[in-house]
Amino acid sequence: MKELKIFAVLLAVFLAAYFIPFGRPAVQNAFNEAFLMLQEYARMHVLFCLVPAFFIAGAISVFVKKQSVIRYLGPKANKFVAYSVASVSGTILAVCSCTVLPLFAGIYTRGAGLGPATAFLYSGPAINVLAIVMTARILGWRLGLARIIGAVVFSVVIGLIMHFVFQRKRENTVEEAGFAAENGGEEERPLWKTALHIGAMIGILIFLNWAKSDPDVKAWYFIFRQKWILSAVFAAILVWMTASWFKKDELKEWLSSTWTFAKQILPLLLGGVMVAGFLLGRPGHEGVIPGAAIAGLVGGNGLFANLFASLSGALMYFATLTEVPILQGLLGSGMGQGPALALLLAGPALSLPSMIVIGKIMGTKKTFAYILLVVVMATVTGLIFGALTGIR
Repeated sequence: MKELKIFAVLLAVFLAAYFIPFGRPAVQNAFNEAFLMLQEYARMHVLFCLVPAFFIAGAISVFVKKQSVIRYLGPKANKFVAYSVASVSGTILAVCSCTVLPLFAGIYTRGAGLGPATAFLYSGPAINVLAIVMTARILGWRLGLARIIGAVVFSVVIGLIMHFVFQRKRENTVEEAGFAAENGGEEERPLWKTALHIGAMIGILIFLNWAKSDPDVKAWYFIFRQKWILSAVFAAILVWMTASWFKKDELKEWLSSTWTFAKQILPLLLGGVMVAGFLLGRPGHEGVIPGAAIAGLVGGNGLFANLFASLSGALMYFATLTEVPILQGLLGSGMGQGPALALLLAGPALSLPSMIVIGKIMGTKKTFAYILLVVVMATVTGLIFGALTGIR
């Protein structure tokens, strides 16, 4: 099998070298977009988004008792509590489809049930309060309201379906589908201390990535202007708690677990970002697939337009909040209201880079089912919304 994989890679490289017309300006521009998107991702997301997320995931895998995760998010946990927590997590974590991956991996490998874990995976990037408010203000209250209702319902329905389709007894190990993190054993401190420690890191993640908002929304605009001070306050609290509550061996184990997540997720993400940049380009720029062709395929509210919007949204990478100005341009080019909602429900929660990593964490079958559920539900919801609004 190993030799067959090596042969397949060599064959793919040969075919690409033989057939890709590297001399054409469109192809050269697409390669340029791949590296520019990689650079943009590295500058905007790795240090302030992924690095804190890796440390949070590492802390979950080492400091949080497995029994605690199973009690609240496990396969036999109270369904109302588990799905309520998972489905509204995005209101706290304003993260993109890639930043949520280490957090998802942390709770999933720690024993969370597949249903609540996938509900969290979807809701994390999909239910961003600031993005939903921007959607309502810029794209109209109908899309804003439909987006928040659709995102909450999607997270619960997707989680429940994944649970019932793939329900099985979880093994008594942190390893799942070849993806593992170090097990830190039993927790010696009260759970509230661990919760505050992780909460401080979540605070850093939130305020470091607090996006600039409309100055008319005074509270959020004030937070944006004070984001560095707020981040520094949470960082100081984190340093104090780390020094006071944790032993040296525990901190070494935390760093080891954080590195485990980083080395398994980051290469896949960066490779996926380059592929997405090559195919679709950055927002406002062309990849190998012309943006005009995409805009022309999402006009009206028909089945094909909604399905294409869902698929293209699922493949594209959206940094937090960037989906709103992109959709504003597409709506101005004739995009229907239904496809716009379909893209809003599928796009922020999925991307080609995130699909690659999710496959590593959950396995091919579960990942395919998850993607299919998101795309199909977004398509159907877009069709219904387009029919109800009756406008383009």
